[in-house]
Amino acid sequence: MNLMERICIVEDEKNLADLIALNLEIEGYGVTLFSNGRRALESVMGMHNFELIILDVMLPEVSGFELCKEIRKHHSVPILFLSAKGTTEDRVAGLKLGANDYLSKPFDLEELLLRVRNLINLNRKEIVTDVIIGNKSVNFSTFEVVDLETKSALSISKKEKELLKLFIENEGRVISRDELLDRVWGKDQFPTSRTVDNYILALRKIFEPNPKEPIYFHSIRSVGYRFTK
Repeated sequence: MNLMERICIVEDEKNLADLIALNLEIEGYGVTLFSNGRRALESVMGMHNFELIILDVMLPEVSGFELCKEIRKHHSVPILFLSAKGTTEDRVAGLKLGANDYLSKPFDLEELLLRVRNLINLNRKEIVTDVIIGNKSVNFSTFEVVDLETKSALSISKKEKELLKLFIENEGRVISRDELLDRVWGKDQFPTSRTVDNYILALRKIFEPNPKEPIYFHSIRSVGYRFTK
């Protein structure tokens, strides 16, 4: 995984939630846990930060079905129901609300991990064609940036590619420095916010007509950056 893929688990059975989280983290995912449906609902606008949401059906205060319905009003993030309510009627109800998959408890851990990977792969916005930014063409397969006017080319680093890919996938959205560090560098490395600033400066030098007056990579004071093209 190039970027740390983030998964939200909404499960009130602590031992089960911890077990799932541990195994997902071993697989290299970033995990956020909620044990209460209402608390998850209060954070629903931030659910676009996740590549997958794993939902129990029977939750305190707000059910998984209600939560799924609300999430679908705002986001298309994949949702996997994980529930003891495993009748055909329950599965159909969950899928009708917009869930992508439904796994009944008890379940096989290996099967859960396989379904997680499949859902993320299906949803991942892979950039397989060239992307145009101003008069530059980016090829993410070859790590090359080509000037469309002079036809000159230069190579970008893996981290520059990952950062650029994240910006393109979130065009128009303000991304904090902390999120950029988390998703591109991960939790096992220890860069600082200055690291992000230096990489943005490098991208501006490549893409901006005038790096001192950026039109693509915008600084949002005290927060982070926003990309537009």
